[in-house]
Amino acid sequence: MQGMRKLIIYDRIYISMITENSLRTLYIEEKLSMMEISAILKCSHNQVVYWMHKYEIDRRSISDAIYQQQNPNGDPFKIKHIGTIQDAELLGMGLGLYWGEGTKRNKSSIRLGNTDAGIIKTFIEFLTEICGIDTNKLRYSLQIFSDVIPQDALNYWMKELNVDKLKFTKVIITPARSIGTYRNKNMNGVLTVNFHNRKLRDIIVGMCRDSSVGRAQQW
Repeated sequence: MQGMRKLIIYDRIYISMITENSLRTLYIEEKLSMMEISAILKCSHNQVVYWMHKYEIDRRSISDAIYQQQNPNGDPFKIKHIGTIQDAELLGMGLGLYWGEGTKRNKSSIRLGNTDAGIIKTFIEFLTEICGIDTNKLRYSLQIFSDVIPQDALNYWMKELNVDKLKFTKVIITPARSIGTYRNKNMNGVLTVNFHNRKLRDIIVGMCRDSSVGRAQQW
């Protein structure tokens, strides 16, 4: 079978030899798991492990393996090359919004919430134009006060963002406690846009930190 060579003796056990080129192609380029490779080459999982170690091929971490299973076709994003002033400005606005308004505690998703539709739209533009994500993969959640009509608030955001109701999770209703200026500004609730991808989240956080360090060094 292609990728296999004659049996060799290792610690008194016959082990089928897997060529390094085949193993690197299957594991690194085609991103197959070791179990999948053992099935293709009709050998044991332990044999694959042995040759991985023999050829000093680094094994994927559990989190990397899970990410690959969730994204079998590769990353669902592609960071754009910043070649224009407009791109640079949008990148800066997107990073600034996420650093100031985003939910950094969530390690697996990019989340940003705000009451201002303009801010939400700008961040979505950053995600689509700079990060290259598909808008169909965005999800939205809405939090409102209990004296706000849920459907009215939902209709407002559906119209502003031009998205279908199916993209929204269940509306979260918070008990109304007082009347004031702040309340009046939130009659349409807080809209949170969410893109579930750990890798892109880490990239954006890293870019934010690098940007912060750069500004600090200028001073």
